[in-house]
Amino acid sequence: MTQLSPASLIVGNWKMHGLRAALPELAAMAASGRGNLWVAPPFTLISAAVAAAPGLPIGGQDCHHAEKGAHTGCVAAVMLADAGARFVIVGHSERRADNGESDADVRAKAIAARAAGLKVILCIGESEAERLAGQAEGRVAAQLAGSLPESPEGLTIAYEPIWAIGTGRTPTPGDVAAIHGFIRTRLVAAYGAAGQDVRILYGGSVKPENAAELLGQPDVGGALVGGASLTAASFLAIAAAAPQ
Repeated sequence: MTQLSPASLIVGNWKMHGLRAALPELAAMAASGRGNLWVAPPFTLISAAVAAAPGLPIGGQDCHHAEKGAHTGCVAAVMLADAGARFVIVGHSERRADNGESDADVRAKAIAARAAGLKVILCIGESEAERLAGQAEGRVAAQLAGSLPESPEGLTIAYEPIWAIGTGRTPTPGDVAAIHGFIRTRLVAAYGAAGQDVRILYGGSVKPENAAELLGQPDVGGALVGGASLTAASFLAIAAAAPQ
Protein backbone atom coordinates (compact mmCIF):
# COMPACT_ATOMS: atom_id res chain seq x y z
CA MET A 1 0.00 0.00 0.00
CA THR A 2 1.33 3.43 -0.94
CA GLN A 3 1.26 6.06 1.81
CA LEU A 4 0.39 9.56 0.59
CA SER A 5 -0.23 12.84 2.37
CA PRO A 6 -2.84 14.05 3.05
CA ALA A 7 -4.14 10.54 3.71
CA SER A 8 -7.39 10.99 1.82
CA LEU A 9 -8.07 13.59 -0.87
CA ILE A 10 -11.82 14.21 -1.16
CA VAL A 11 -12.85 15.81 -4.46
CA GLY A 12 -16.34 17.02 -5.26
CA ASN A 13 -17.63 16.93 -8.84
CA TRP A 14 -20.78 19.03 -9.01
CA LYS A 15 -21.47 18.11 -12.65
CA MET A 16 -24.36 20.20 -14.09
CA HIS A 17 -25.56 21.38 -10.70
CA GLY A 18 -25.10 24.67 -8.90
CA LEU A 19 -26.20 28.28 -9.17
CA ARG A 20 -24.87 31.26 -7.24
CA ALA A 21 -27.27 30.38 -4.44
CA ALA A 22 -25.05 27.35 -3.76
CA LEU A 23 -21.94 29.42 -2.99
CA PRO A 24 -22.56 29.32 0.80
CA GLU A 25 -22.09 25.54 0.65
CA LEU A 26 -18.61 26.06 -0.76
CA ALA A 27 -17.90 28.75 1.82
CA ALA A 28 -18.87 26.31 4.57
CA MET A 29 -16.52 23.69 3.14
CA ALA A 30 -13.68 26.21 3.14
CA ALA A 31 -14.52 27.34 6.67
CA SER A 32 -14.16 23.76 7.92
CA GLY A 33 -10.41 24.17 7.75
CA ARG A 34 -9.90 20.76 6.16
CA GLY A 35 -6.93 20.86 3.85
CA ASN A 36 -7.85 17.80 1.79
CA LEU A 37 -11.02 19.01 0.05
CA TRP A 38 -11.22 20.04 -3.62
CA VAL A 39 -14.39 20.96 -5.55
CA ALA A 40 -15.15 21.24 -9.27
CA PRO A 41 -18.33 23.33 -9.70
CA PRO A 42 -19.75 24.20 -13.14
CA PHE A 43 -17.68 26.59 -15.24
CA THR A 44 -20.11 29.43 -14.51
CA LEU A 45 -19.28 29.34 -10.79
CA ILE A 46 -15.49 28.98 -10.86
CA SER A 47 -14.56 32.64 -10.38
CA ALA A 48 -17.32 33.20 -7.82
CA ALA A 49 -16.36 30.03 -5.98
CA VAL A 50 -12.72 31.10 -5.74
CA ALA A 51 -13.87 34.37 -4.16
CA ALA A 52 -16.48 32.80 -1.86
CA ALA A 53 -14.34 29.92 -0.59
CA PRO A 54 -10.77 31.12 0.01
CA GLY A 55 -8.41 28.25 0.65
CA LEU A 56 -10.63 25.65 -1.01
CA PRO A 57 -9.03 24.47 -4.28
CA ILE A 58 -11.55 24.99 -7.08
CA GLY A 59 -11.30 23.15 -10.38
CA GLY A 60 -12.93 22.60 -13.74
CA GLN A 61 -14.84 19.55 -14.91
CA ASP A 62 -13.22 19.46 -18.36
CA CYS A 63 -11.00 21.45 -20.68
CA HIS A 64 -10.17 21.60 -24.36
CA HIS A 65 -6.77 20.45 -25.57
CA ALA A 66 -6.15 23.66 -27.53
CA GLU A 67 -5.07 26.89 -25.87
CA LYS A 68 -7.42 28.95 -28.06
CA GLY A 69 -9.23 28.79 -31.37
CA ALA A 70 -12.56 28.31 -33.14
CA HIS A 71 -14.05 25.87 -30.65
CA THR A 72 -17.47 27.24 -29.80
CA GLY A 73 -18.69 26.32 -26.33
CA CYS A 74 -15.34 24.87 -25.20
CA VAL A 75 -13.09 26.07 -22.39
CA ALA A 76 -9.29 26.04 -22.58
CA ALA A 77 -7.13 24.99 -19.64
CA VAL A 78 -5.51 28.43 -19.61
CA MET A 79 -8.98 29.96 -19.26
CA LEU A 80 -9.65 27.78 -16.21
CA ALA A 81 -6.38 28.86 -14.68
CA ASP A 82 -7.17 32.49 -15.48
CA ALA A 83 -10.49 32.10 -13.63
CA GLY A 84 -8.66 30.85 -10.55
CA ALA A 85 -8.99 27.09 -11.02
CA ARG A 86 -6.21 24.92 -9.63
CA PHE A 87 -7.10 21.56 -11.14
CA VAL A 88 -9.23 19.94 -13.83
CA ILE A 89 -11.04 16.63 -14.25
CA VAL A 90 -10.45 14.93 -17.61
CA GLY A 91 -11.79 11.71 -19.09
CA HIS A 92 -14.88 11.34 -16.93
CA SER A 93 -17.03 8.51 -18.27
CA GLU A 94 -19.91 10.91 -18.87
CA ARG A 95 -17.66 12.97 -21.13
CA ARG A 96 -16.34 9.86 -22.87
CA ALA A 97 -19.88 8.57 -23.47
CA ASP A 98 -21.84 11.77 -24.11
CA ASN A 99 -19.17 13.58 -26.11
CA GLY A 100 -17.36 10.69 -27.76
CA GLU A 101 -14.01 11.46 -26.14
CA SER A 102 -11.25 8.99 -26.94
CA ASP A 103 -8.25 8.05 -24.82
CA ALA A 104 -6.14 10.20 -27.13
CA ASP A 105 -8.45 13.17 -26.49
CA VAL A 106 -8.12 12.66 -22.75
CA ARG A 107 -4.34 12.48 -22.95
CA ALA A 108 -4.19 15.69 -24.98
CA LYS A 109 -6.37 17.45 -22.41
CA ALA A 110 -4.17 16.25 -19.56
CA ILE A 111 -1.07 17.58 -21.32
CA ALA A 112 -2.74 20.94 -21.99
CA ALA A 113 -3.86 21.20 -18.37
CA ARG A 114 -0.36 20.58 -17.02
CA ALA A 115 1.05 23.14 -19.47
CA ALA A 116 -1.42 25.64 -18.00
CA GLY A 117 -0.24 24.87 -14.48
CA LEU A 118 -3.30 22.87 -13.45
CA LYS A 119 -3.26 19.61 -11.54
CA VAL A 120 -5.07 16.78 -13.37
CA ILE A 121 -7.59 14.20 -12.18
CA LEU A 122 -7.76 11.59 -14.94
CA CYS A 123 -10.80 9.29 -14.82
CA ILE A 124 -10.96 5.65 -15.88
CA GLY A 125 -13.47 2.84 -15.31
CA GLU A 126 -15.26 -0.09 -16.87
CA SER A 127 -18.91 -0.66 -17.80
CA GLU A 128 -21.06 -3.26 -16.08
CA ALA A 129 -20.93 -5.48 -19.15
CA GLU A 130 -17.15 -5.35 -19.14
CA ARG A 131 -16.97 -6.22 -15.44
CA LEU A 132 -19.40 -9.14 -15.83
CA ALA A 133 -17.32 -10.41 -18.74
CA GLY A 134 -14.15 -10.34 -16.64
CA GLN A 135 -12.75 -7.44 -18.66
CA ALA A 136 -12.49 -4.76 -15.97
CA GLU A 137 -8.71 -4.93 -15.69
CA GLY A 138 -8.25 -5.01 -19.45
CA ARG A 139 -10.47 -1.99 -19.87
CA VAL A 140 -8.73 0.17 -17.29
CA ALA A 141 -5.31 -0.95 -18.56
CA ALA A 142 -6.26 0.14 -22.08
CA GLN A 143 -7.57 3.49 -20.83
CA LEU A 144 -4.39 4.13 -18.88
CA ALA A 145 -2.19 3.16 -21.81
CA GLY A 146 -4.02 5.56 -24.10
CA SER A 147 -4.71 8.42 -21.68
CA LEU A 148 -1.68 8.85 -19.43
CA PRO A 149 0.55 11.86 -20.09
CA GLU A 150 4.30 11.30 -20.29
CA SER A 151 4.95 12.73 -16.82
CA PRO A 152 3.14 11.84 -13.58
CA GLU A 153 3.75 15.31 -12.14
CA GLY A 154 0.53 16.83 -10.84
CA LEU A 155 -1.45 13.72 -11.81
CA THR A 156 -4.18 11.92 -9.87
CA ILE A 157 -6.11 8.92 -11.19
CA ALA A 158 -9.80 8.47 -10.39
CA TYR A 159 -11.17 4.96 -10.78
CA GLU A 160 -14.94 5.13 -11.29
CA PRO A 161 -16.76 1.98 -12.38
CA ILE A 162 -19.36 3.37 -14.75
CA TRP A 163 -22.13 1.18 -13.38
CA ALA A 164 -21.65 2.65 -9.88
CA ILE A 165 -21.87 6.32 -10.82
CA GLY A 166 -25.07 7.81 -9.42
CA THR A 167 -26.74 4.42 -9.02
CA GLY A 168 -26.23 3.84 -5.31
CA ARG A 169 -24.37 0.63 -6.16
CA THR A 170 -20.70 0.12 -5.31
CA PRO A 171 -18.16 -2.65 -5.81
CA THR A 172 -17.28 -4.68 -2.74
CA PRO A 173 -14.35 -3.31 -0.72
CA GLY A 174 -12.36 -6.32 -1.89
CA ASP A 175 -13.09 -5.52 -5.52
CA VAL A 176 -12.06 -1.91 -4.97
CA ALA A 177 -8.78 -3.01 -3.36
CA ALA A 178 -8.07 -5.44 -6.20
CA ILE A 179 -8.63 -2.98 -9.04
CA HIS A 180 -6.73 -0.19 -7.27
CA GLY A 181 -3.84 -2.57 -6.75
CA PHE A 182 -3.92 -3.44 -10.44
CA ILE A 183 -3.97 0.24 -11.40
CA ARG A 184 -0.94 0.77 -9.18
CA THR A 185 0.99 -1.89 -11.09
CA ARG A 186 0.17 -0.16 -14.39
CA LEU A 187 1.27 3.22 -13.03
CA VAL A 188 4.57 1.75 -11.87
CA ALA A 189 4.99 0.10 -15.28
CA ALA A 190 4.42 3.48 -16.94
CA TYR A 191 6.37 5.75 -14.61
CA GLY A 192 8.75 3.54 -12.64
CA ALA A 193 9.13 4.35 -8.95
CA ALA A 194 7.27 7.65 -9.47
CA GLY A 195 4.15 5.60 -10.18
CA GLN A 196 4.05 4.70 -6.49
CA ASP A 197 3.33 8.32 -5.64
CA VAL A 198 0.38 8.88 -8.00
CA ARG A 199 -2.77 9.11 -5.93
CA ILE A 200 -5.68 6.85 -6.95
CA LEU A 201 -9.17 8.02 -5.97
CA TYR A 202 -12.27 5.84 -5.87
CA GLY A 203 -15.50 7.25 -7.28
CA GLY A 204 -19.03 5.91 -7.70
CA SER A 205 -21.85 6.38 -5.17
CA VAL A 206 -19.53 7.42 -2.35
CA LYS A 207 -21.52 8.69 0.63
CA PRO A 208 -20.98 9.19 4.36
CA GLU A 209 -22.31 5.71 5.13
CA ASN A 210 -19.75 3.82 3.01
CA ALA A 211 -16.82 6.23 2.93
CA ALA A 212 -14.81 4.74 5.80
CA GLU A 213 -14.93 1.22 4.38
CA LEU A 214 -14.17 2.19 0.79
CA LEU A 215 -11.43 4.67 1.64
CA GLY A 216 -9.79 2.28 4.07
CA GLN A 217 -8.75 -0.09 1.29
CA PRO A 218 -5.13 -0.37 0.11
CA ASP A 219 -4.09 2.09 -2.57
CA VAL A 220 -7.30 4.12 -2.21
CA GLY A 221 -5.98 7.62 -1.73
CA GLY A 222 -9.31 9.40 -1.55
CA ALA A 223 -12.63 9.80 -3.31
CA LEU A 224 -14.21 11.55 -6.28
CA VAL A 225 -17.70 12.39 -5.02
CA GLY A 226 -20.73 13.35 -7.09
CA GLY A 227 -24.12 14.12 -5.58
CA ALA A 228 -22.94 13.86 -1.98
CA SER A 229 -20.58 16.79 -2.57
CA LEU A 230 -23.37 19.28 -3.28
CA THR A 231 -23.89 20.15 0.38
CA ALA A 232 -21.27 20.91 2.98
CA ALA A 233 -22.97 18.61 5.50
CA SER A 234 -22.67 15.44 3.42
CA PHE A 235 -19.30 16.33 1.87
CA LEU A 236 -17.72 17.08 5.23
CA ALA A 237 -19.22 13.88 6.66
CA ILE A 238 -17.40 11.90 3.97
CA ALA A 239 -14.18 13.74 4.77
CA ALA A 240 -14.65 13.02 8.48
CA ALA A 241 -15.16 9.30 7.77
CA ALA A 242 -12.02 9.01 5.67
CA PRO A 243 -8.77 7.68 7.16
CA GLN A 244 -6.57 10.49 8.46
